[in-house]
Amino acid sequence: MPWDLPLVAAGETGSELTAGQDGATIRRSVLPGGVRVLTEAMPGQRSATVGAWVGVGSRDETSGHFGSTHFLEHLLFKGTPTRSAMDIAEAFDEVGGEANAATGKEHTCYYARVLDADLPMAVDVICDMVTSAVIDADELETERGVILEELAMNDDDPTDVVHEEFAQAVLDGHPLGRPIGGTPATITAVPRDAVWEHYTEHYRPETLVVSAAGGVDHDVLCAQVSAALATGGWDVSTPRVPRGRRTGVAPASHTAAVELDLHRSVEQANVIVGGTGLSATDERRFALSVLNGVLGGSMSSRLFQEIRERRGLAYSTYSFASGYGETGTFGLYAGCAPGKIDEVTKLLGEELDRLAHDGITAAELRRTVGQHTGGMVLGMEDSGARMNRLGKSELVHGRLLSLEDSIERIRAVTAQEVQDLAADLASRPRSVVRVGPFGA
Repeated sequence: MPWDLPLVAAGETGSELTAGQDGATIRRSVLPGGVRVLTEAMPGQRSATVGAWVGVGSRDETSGHFGSTHFLEHLLFKGTPTRSAMDIAEAFDEVGGEANAATGKEHTCYYARVLDADLPMAVDVICDMVTSAVIDADELETERGVILEELAMNDDDPTDVVHEEFAQAVLDGHPLGRPIGGTPATITAVPRDAVWEHYTEHYRPETLVVSAAGGVDHDVLCAQVSAALATGGWDVSTPRVPRGRRTGVAPASHTAAVELDLHRSVEQANVIVGGTGLSATDERRFALSVLNGVLGGSMSSRLFQEIRERRGLAYSTYSFASGYGETGTFGLYAGCAPGKIDEVTKLLGEELDRLAHDGITAAELRRTVGQHTGGMVLGMEDSGARMNRLGKSELVHGRLLSLEDSIERIRAVTAQEVQDLAADLASRPRSVVRVGPFGA
């Protein structure tokens, strides 16, 4: 059964669910201050992965603050009143652990993987970073240069460029269309005060979700989180309701089709054909997983077989989907010789149209369902994947499906549902973004 994740603060109460045949136990508590803690105890695990999720991403930036979310991902590792950047790095290095962060369009996560015995240290350090980042002006200027180099590195990769430009083209005018990492102009312009304002506005108890998986004790972790946040100066005793989830009730309007060619002096052209997709909570997302697998999710997929195996036009070709609060993107990608770009672009669109018109075969449905369900099981062998599943379920969906429930939802997808969804996606305005040695 799906496990609903209510927002109402319950104050140190938890729920239990035995999920899967491996005997893992999932629990959730809403602490008095509004912090949500979710754990998945995995029997026999000697390691654990813990993540501190803040429900804020690049889409939440306001004018004058653009680039702040990405800046914070870097700056939280640069020190607190009690730890220097070197102290943070050494804390994980000396126990053989690893710590990192990821910024998305709708959330940011600071996470670490350590031995179970070192989990208290990881919780203490990450909570210190989240609550007490100094955001030092000199460190910010140093990191500004680092981020600009990161953006330059991404701009040198035509695959990154075509994906970024595709998202901006399809979601033009929407905050989701902005680059997650910012642009050289916004990173250069954003002042320290704006980054600080973004930090103090969004990094609060009611926005924080802590998820952990592996060798973890739920009650012990709740106590550790409460103590660490209090040490960092957060009020975690005053009753608060967690910040509401993004509703995703009405999908954004389908944008007009865009055709864009960007010049890059590279040996291979990159192209994406596609448009808007589904929101993260759309009930058709399970059918989308099957559609994506049939169309371009594996070596047996239609794109791979037609464009690479039969015609030898590309080394890499696939389809992809990204879902957000009220909309998403769906696209088909290929990298090919510049002289073949028109042919490959045409083939990408034709494969989507063929799927929409003719549907999929029983063999394709069976093979893709097997691919996805097998991949789910294999993916859950990793504590990091389970930690991510807990955090995203809390922030995005408001309910947690057990592995068995998820598998059943995939197995319940019909060929007709896949064809109907393909027809919907194929009918939407279709953009084409190409990056390569076109023009001067």
